[in-house]
Amino acid sequence: MGKSASSLGRANGPAPVAPPPNAGARHTPLYDGNMPARAPAAPPRAALPLAGKTALVTGGAQRIGRAIALELAAAGADVAFTWLTSQAAAARTLREIEQRGARGLALRMDVTRLAQIRRVFARLTRAWGRLDVLVNNAGIYEASGFAQLPLADWRRMLEVNLTGPFLVSQAALPLLQRARPGRIIHLTSLGATQAFPHHAHYCAAKAGLDHLTRVMAKALAPGIQVNAVAPGMIAGDRAPAAWERKLARTTPMRRPGHAAEVARAVLFFAAGPEFITGQSLLVDGGLILA
Repeated sequence: MGKSASSLGRANGPAPVAPPPNAGARHTPLYDGNMPARAPAAPPRAALPLAGKTALVTGGAQRIGRAIALELAAAGADVAFTWLTSQAAAARTLREIEQRGARGLALRMDVTRLAQIRRVFARLTRAWGRLDVLVNNAGIYEASGFAQLPLADWRRMLEVNLTGPFLVSQAALPLLQRARPGRIIHLTSLGATQAFPHHAHYCAAKAGLDHLTRVMAKALAPGIQVNAVAPGMIAGDRAPAAWERKLARTTPMRRPGHAAEVARAVLFFAAGPEFITGQSLLVDGGLILA
């Protein structure tokens, strides 16, 4: 895509309660049920949990990736994200990041192409010179019966969903190692631990990424934390509506999850305790228990 965007009365109530005898002290009128309740003022950006930090979200133009990018921006981070085919969605997400007071970058990248990955990190280094949080979200999701699964589809699934995070994480190391702690968060899946017979290639790739999370956590400690968020059924995230409804009936929470709930789990690892690494957080409404 071309250059990104810049980086783009109170209602009448009852008379106030009389001030206390110590005249001169500031007094706030009591809320009596008639006066509209006022939302607390938003904290200054410098007080937000990710103030002064930068983040990169792969596949951040839409769906779960977009929700993650916006959550991190709202938490104070400047957010770069990559996109591959969804140019219009990328432009919208970039505007939304900037509307939250953050700097944003929308960068086209195929996570399986090393030359493109290197160009993105060169651009990020020139633009901001740092990276504190990497979210490996980009991925593909397809269904196929095991007996009919083409070898090309198997290879493509592993290339995008497993090799891609490996390549992007390697390329991010020089910037993340300066952050101390740098943070890497992989998006895995309930399919990393559950056997879905029509998703053999997807489950195998996500299981590999789940274990890679633990391997990287040991290999990159103590300077970089590596954790994973594993969504279950998330509304609007590529699964057929009938499948969504079927799984919702068997989920203890009796509904699919929402992208914003996955994003808040990512924020936990991005801004949370520095003594957590090698962990996977399920966001599945208890489906794994069903």
